[in-house]
Amino acid sequence: MEIDKTTGNRFPPNGVNLKDTIMQPTALPGIPLFSSGPCAKRPGWNPAVLENASVGRSHRSRTAKTKLNNIIKRTHEILGLPKEWLVGIVPASDTGAFEMAMWSLLGQRPVDLLAWESFGREWVRDVQTQLKLSDTRTFLADYGGLPDLDRIDFSHDVVFTWNGTTSGVKVPDGNWIPADRGGLTLCDATSAVFSQHIPWQKIDVATFSWQKVLGGEGGHGMIILSPRAIERLKSYTPEWPMPKIFRLASRGTINEGIFRGETINTPSMICVEDTLDALQWVAEIGGLQETIKRSNNNLSVIEKWVDTSYWADFLAMSPETRSNTSICLKIVDPWFLSLTSEDQAAIPKNIDALLAENDAAFDINGYRDAPPGLRIWGGATVETEDIITLLPWLDWAYSEIKYSHRKD
Repeated sequence: MEIDKTTGNRFPPNGVNLKDTIMQPTALPGIPLFSSGPCAKRPGWNPAVLENASVGRSHRSRTAKTKLNNIIKRTHEILGLPKEWLVGIVPASDTGAFEMAMWSLLGQRPVDLLAWESFGREWVRDVQTQLKLSDTRTFLADYGGLPDLDRIDFSHDVVFTWNGTTSGVKVPDGNWIPADRGGLTLCDATSAVFSQHIPWQKIDVATFSWQKVLGGEGGHGMIILSPRAIERLKSYTPEWPMPKIFRLASRGTINEGIFRGETINTPSMICVEDTLDALQWVAEIGGLQETIKRSNNNLSVIEKWVDTSYWADFLAMSPETRSNTSICLKIVDPWFLSLTSEDQAAIPKNIDALLAENDAAFDINGYRDAPPGLRIWGGATVETEDIITLLPWLDWAYSEIKYSHRKD
């Protein structure tokens, strides 16, 4: 590979025909599942782990509530949450959990809204067009970057994602959040929890779903509340009507049952059993430090490959903000950049389809609103060896698609 030192553009060696130099790999990833949600199951998973699910039982039964409460207790313990922080199971995946938080807590103070990818922009729109809060400030960045975190006013409530699932860009740490803030911090942490260090003393609300780093099933959300958020629930009642599935509190009293496994709506006990299995796996392999390590290892392998690639680079502009879970790649080959936007959009889709046809990778096309590229899930349930085996397939597929396009 050659790199233009002036522009940073990457080129294959002069005179080399990529079609002739890249052979189709023969080794396949053991588990070629790299979707960013629902994500790969934990290594060794099989349907037998669901045999003890409380199917056909009321979720209000003692057996079912015990299982739900065990998810709450194990989550609290594995994440190392402070004793006073509450964990609850709520409806509608991370989306439902974060909407619940915004509808229940916002409106008392001005709000600073941060967004640098699709889901963050959804929260901005919901606050401004559904809750219709006018005293807001928005801090937006294009895909690949972050807003200026130094401009955030923490006397306001602050809404942000920890890890942008559709951009592969995360906040570098929690140092930009003061400990003595006046407002609440509401954090969509769905692609970060269990794979990234989160300073819980800096977070008043965090939400996530089982379907991301735990490799669980969709449809159920988790919400974590600090004492400051709990106090807001008790002392503040929003002026808008509150849907039943959003009611964390009523008349100054918090719905404590949510944080004991007494869910607002009916959960799937099969999904509950699956999540208990995932949490048990996390505990057995060494807990949070090990799941973070596994994700970091996956990112490290891709970083080394990108360093030698003439056609692929990270969408995240800064190494400090690269996600180790939703790893997003852009195509920087000058040939690709010379194509029309329509043709550029087709290339990653064709790579995704070609790899799926060969059972080498499934669901790695970038998010529909993101710049054309690839997205590889590197969360803890993905084996590093499978990432290593995938990478030659990426080079092969790109050369095949590029050659075919030029031939046409």
